[in-house]
Amino acid sequence: MQQSADRDGPDRVANSANRLDRLPISRFHKRTIAALAFAYFFEFADINTFAITAPKVRQQWGADVEHIAYVTSLSFVGMFLGSVVAGGLADRLGRKRALTLTTTWFSVWSLATVFAWDIASMGLFRILTSAGLSAMTVVAVVYLNELFPRAQRGKFQAYVIMIGICGTPVTNLIASAVVPLGEQTWRLVYLWGAAGVLFLLFLRNLVESPQWLESRGRHNDAEAVLRGLEAKAAAEHGELPAAVGPVGEARAAKPGSAVLRDRKFLSRTALLSVLWITQTIGFFGFSSWAPTLLAAEGVSVEDSVFFVALTTVGAPLGSLLAAQVTDRFERKWCLVVFGTVIAGSGLLYGLTFVPVLVVVFGFAVNLFERGYTSLAYAYSPELYDTEGRSLGTSISYGLGRLSNAVGPLIIAALYSGYGYRTVFGFIAGTWIVGALALALFGPATRKIRLQATSPEHERATDR
Repeated sequence: MQQSADRDGPDRVANSANRLDRLPISRFHKRTIAALAFAYFFEFADINTFAITAPKVRQQWGADVEHIAYVTSLSFVGMFLGSVVAGGLADRLGRKRALTLTTTWFSVWSLATVFAWDIASMGLFRILTSAGLSAMTVVAVVYLNELFPRAQRGKFQAYVIMIGICGTPVTNLIASAVVPLGEQTWRLVYLWGAAGVLFLLFLRNLVESPQWLESRGRHNDAEAVLRGLEAKAAAEHGELPAAVGPVGEARAAKPGSAVLRDRKFLSRTALLSVLWITQTIGFFGFSSWAPTLLAAEGVSVEDSVFFVALTTVGAPLGSLLAAQVTDRFERKWCLVVFGTVIAGSGLLYGLTFVPVLVVVFGFAVNLFERGYTSLAYAYSPELYDTEGRSLGTSISYGLGRLSNAVGPLIIAALYSGYGYRTVFGFIAGTWIVGALALALFGPATRKIRLQATSPEHERATDR
C-alpha cells in the first residue's frame, strides 16, 4: 500500500475504534496476545540479568559496589530515554513497526553484553538494553490498547503481563544453573536474554493499528486492515453486530511537539507521571532492598533470600487478580484500592521479623503490586486520544523509570540516618501519594468502555 496515496483528506470521518470494539475475541486477538506475551517474557527476563550476574562480574573484574550502583542507576536513565524516544517513534512510524524496532533493539544489545570485556563496556551495553526494554513496554501497552475491544482490553492486558512476568523466575532458574559452571558462563544469561529477537517470527500474524492509520490520514490502509479483521471474525463467529456510528470527524494528526501545548494532555500526563513515579520508587524500593535490609538487621543471607523468593510467588497471581476486576469495576478505584493495600502491607512488613509474617506481608506486596501494574498499563493509554496516546504514555512511564535513578539513594540515606522501619514507612508513603492523586484527580474511564457494548448504542446503529 502506498502511504502517500492513502491520505484521503483531513476531514474524513473515522470509525476504527467502534468497529474494533464490537468484534468478538478471535484467533487474531489470541495471536496478538501470544506475540506480546513473548515480548514481555523476554523483557521481564532481561531486566533482571545484570542483578543476577553482578556478583560474578564483581569477582571477575574486581568491580566494587559503587560501580554496580552506577550501572544500575544509569540503566534507569536509559529506560527514561528509551520510553520517550519510543513514544515519538510509535506516533511517526506506527505501532507495529515501533514494536519491532524496540524488541530488536533490546535483543541486539543484550547479545552485545555477551561480549563485554570490562565493567564500563557492560555498563554501556546495559544502558542501551534498558532503553529498549522500556521502549518496548510502552509501545506494547499502546498497541494492545488500540487493537482490543475497550470493554475487555484491561483483562487481556493483565493476562499478557501474567504470562510475561514468568520470564523472571525462568531466567533466575537458568542463571542459577549456568552461572556456577565456570568463569565465563555468566555470559550465557545475556545470550538467553537476546532470544527476544525471535519475536520477529510473530510479525506476519500482526497488523498495524487501524486507529493509528486513521490518525495519520491513511484511511484506505485502515479500511483494508479493518475489513480483514472483520472477515476473520465473521468466519469464526458468524454475522457481526453493527458498529456504533461515528460521533464526530477525525483529522489527521501531526505527530510531534504540537500535542504538548494541549492543556488536557499536560494535566493527564502529570497525573500519570505521579502514578508511575510512586509505583517505580515503591516497587523497586521494596524488591531491590528487602533482602539486603533483612540481612543487615540480622536475618541470615540464606533466610532473607529464601523469604523474598517465597513472596515473589504472588506476582503472577496479582496479574490474574487484576484480570478479574479490571473490566468489572472503575479502573481508577481499583488502582486506589490496590495501592492502599500495598502501602499497608509494606508498612507491616517493616514492623516485623517473624518469618511467617515477613512472608505473608511480602507476598501481599508482590500480589497487589503486580496487579497494580497490570491495571496501570490498561489505564494509562485510556486517558489520551490516538494522536497523544503513545507520547503521553511514554513520557509518564519514562519519568517513573527515571525516578529510580535517585530512589536507591534516598532509601540508603533513610536507612543510614533513621533506621530500618523508616525505609518501609517511606515506601508506604509513596504508594499513598499515588493512591491519593488518583482518587482526587484520576479521570474515570469505565463509562466510556461500557458504551461499546451497551444495548442503547446497539439500537442506535439500527436507526
